[in-house]
Amino acid sequence: MKEQTADIAVLTANREKTIVKTSIIGIATNVLLVAFKAFVGLVSNSIAVILDAVNNLSDALSSVVTIIGAKLGAKQPDRKHPLGYGRIEYLSSSIVAALVLYAGITSLVESVKKIIHPETAEYSTVSIVIIAVAVVVKVILGMYVRKQGVKVNSGALTASGADALFDAILSSSVLASAIVFLLWGVSLEAYVGVVIAAFIIKAGVEMMLETLNDIIGKREDAETVQELKEIICAEDDVLGAYDVTIFNYGPSKNYGSVHIELPDHLRVDDVDRITRRVQVDVFRKTGVILTGIGVYSFNTSDDEAAQMRNAVQKAVLSHDWALQVHGFYADTEKKTLRFDAVLSFDVDRKDAIATLYGEIAALYPDYELLIVPDVDVAD
Repeated sequence: MKEQTADIAVLTANREKTIVKTSIIGIATNVLLVAFKAFVGLVSNSIAVILDAVNNLSDALSSVVTIIGAKLGAKQPDRKHPLGYGRIEYLSSSIVAALVLYAGITSLVESVKKIIHPETAEYSTVSIVIIAVAVVVKVILGMYVRKQGVKVNSGALTASGADALFDAILSSSVLASAIVFLLWGVSLEAYVGVVIAAFIIKAGVEMMLETLNDIIGKREDAETVQELKEIICAEDDVLGAYDVTIFNYGPSKNYGSVHIELPDHLRVDDVDRITRRVQVDVFRKTGVILTGIGVYSFNTSDDEAAQMRNAVQKAVLSHDWALQVHGFYADTEKKTLRFDAVLSFDVDRKDAIATLYGEIAALYPDYELLIVPDVDVAD
């Protein structure tokens, strides 16, 4: 068990190093691209190239935010903040989103001015080569960052990589407008500037909304929950995984809890061994730290209990507002019966539970009932 705990510590440290290293590479590359494109834009009097430089600058800022998140997420918790300081990054993200949004709006205004009062751009062969090289560099950077993001399960890096690849497409449009101007003398760069400005504004709005969702707390996506369940249920003796809840405390800093269903014949040391292995497996494959694993006992040798399970499940799920039954256990000797029912947000929970108690009590009047209402927190 000590080796498994050490494993998590080593994986956490290596993960942080990878995120920081990749982000620094992204910052350095984007800063160089900003310098080259700004130079080309000013020399050639091209608003499109200058705005492409602004777009790269926003990417550099995003990488800075990613580093801040990784560093703050690795900071040791203290008495005042027992779960760390990772959420401070969301405040930084809000500031960056506001800056990106401002840059996009300003860029749009300048592009429209260029359309109303056009100025002739003066592209050279050197300018075309620099823009073309920038497109290639952005593609390589995007593929590298996305690969590293998948490797360490960092959503921030994966998103940055995808964004870099999309930026390469925008830069390609700038390159195309420059080539069109050189070949046919038609100036499209102000219109391309409008397109780039629109994408910068879109990126700023999406960044702001995403940050607000993270601060408020959002529903975990179905793919992540399903992946967690599959990892957990792959463990020997685990019969089911339920009530998956993920709590976010900063970029790529996720804590979680889950209930697992185990056979009722296991000993406590067996349960301890299983839960610890589940924690390590989940962290290695998803980066989620399971801080709580509850256990449901499953009847394995009582045929009467199995029949009761089927009857209760049928009765509960006959209601469209009842989504799932789990954690069922019936003690036919002590006459006790307990289970959890996942309820839809569309029903009054108090009324729903009262209905279930009435119906199950009618089926098994001699039994003491415990029905726990669960919130539909994950798909």
